[in-house]
Amino acid sequence: MRRDAQEVALPASAKTRALLAYLAVTGKEHRRDALCSLFWNVPDDPKGALRWSLSKLRQAVDEPDTQHLVADRETVRLEMTGSNCDFARIEEAAASDDIGTLETAASIRGEFAPGLNLRGCEEFESWLLATREDVRQRQLQVWRKLIGLLEGEPERALPFARSVVEADPLGEDGWVTLVTLLSASGRGDEAEAQRGVAIRTLEAAGIGAEMALARPVKPTPAAATPSVPHEQGKPVIRQRVEFCTAPDGTGLAYSCVGNGPPLVKTANWLNHLEFEWESPIWSHWIEALSRDHRLVRYDERGNGLSDWKVADLSFEAFVQDLETVVDAAGVDQFDLLGISQGCAVSIAYAVRHPERVRSMILYGGYSQGWKSRNDPEELARREAMVTLTGVGWGQGNPAFRQMFTTLYFPEATDEQAQWFNELQRISASPEGAQRLQRALGVIDVRHLLRKVKVPTLILHSRNDSVVPFEAGRILARFIEGARFVPLDSSNHLVLAQEPAWPEMIAHIREFLANPHA
Repeated sequence: MRRDAQEVALPASAKTRALLAYLAVTGKEHRRDALCSLFWNVPDDPKGALRWSLSKLRQAVDEPDTQHLVADRETVRLEMTGSNCDFARIEEAAASDDIGTLETAASIRGEFAPGLNLRGCEEFESWLLATREDVRQRQLQVWRKLIGLLEGEPERALPFARSVVEADPLGEDGWVTLVTLLSASGRGDEAEAQRGVAIRTLEAAGIGAEMALARPVKPTPAAATPSVPHEQGKPVIRQRVEFCTAPDGTGLAYSCVGNGPPLVKTANWLNHLEFEWESPIWSHWIEALSRDHRLVRYDERGNGLSDWKVADLSFEAFVQDLETVVDAAGVDQFDLLGISQGCAVSIAYAVRHPERVRSMILYGGYSQGWKSRNDPEELARREAMVTLTGVGWGQGNPAFRQMFTTLYFPEATDEQAQWFNELQRISASPEGAQRLQRALGVIDVRHLLRKVKVPTLILHSRNDSVVPFEAGRILARFIEGARFVPLDSSNHLVLAQEPAWPEMIAHIREFLANPHA
């Protein structure tokens, strides 16, 4: 609720806020006894509880010269004259063909009345669920109308197609529309990537993809190929995505970009080669690391452009995937970069193949997964997150995924947070995300740390909420001769706007130039 563009503080009581939503959306007069039955069907004093809630609402909604909450001994209503309601705007737009009206409503996103579930109030809960679905369907109607009215303007229609897919990820028509618009906009690489996401999302739900999704997208002309941001005067860097097959038959997507000595980045928790390409989270990493090197990246099994439906999500499989990718990419000796759980995979590979690893960089990593760190508080939090992933991961509303975003990137901008929310949705299925979290939780390579014989640089954010700072110090303590660099950051991955970014990349470049110094 806002007044003169300023947010108005609402009562803390969930029932009082639910009452306000109910009065605003229904838009009619209600009998007091009906409201008591709806919200306070208890033996105590429901009429007194209603009076208390109405007094709190008056303080919030009434103005000195305007009474919005109108109540007498028998009835209650909310006078909306002179006010705007998002619900009414969506309802009006869904029945309109005016582009201006539709575009105004199209910006209203998210679930209706989030967080207002009232346990024990079955009648209200039934109304709330029905209203939420009604709002979702009308939002979809608004976005679909706009897409139809903007025929011939694919760039303008694209945001609405993305909204349709986000709100209805199991709707085949939405995916077909998104892929078609991306292709028409000259974004062939992204169209092909989203086509793959669509097929995996639908297959995970037991839905067969339409024929329109079965055909690969024609490549984007070279002039429209996306490029990593680069400094003026430097050549445009282009990415090429290829595929290889692990020993167990799992298809793995990898890319090579840039020129120079090979630098292999081990996969980490949630990657998507195409979606990361120009992202506000990863693009500065890709540009910096590929400037003087041939950067090899790949999507871990179970996510991104690699196969989602895999039987084996073990640590041994992760290590074999790294072995498969470096062989497919044709690199013999190389520098190895591990990020997060990619550090443990890198350590195992370096111990098995010391002759191939020239040096190793470990950022934000650990030797023990969250199940092995003997931290009861972290264990309880992580178990809860794994459970909730099965319920909230694939929903159109990003509220659940925002929990991960806040944990991983507490200092992210709105653009960065929205991108990471979307990365989670398109990079893995709910079941896959659960399985990956469990697999990462049981990682334990403590017995390998003293066996590492390659030059190693270790970096870790001091206030990382995902992997404790102490985990990085343990790596440095037991890997012989390792250099340790603490970074002043609270983010799991250092962002471009942070002072820690130029400091970190300078350490990496210095180390790669002379790892034996």
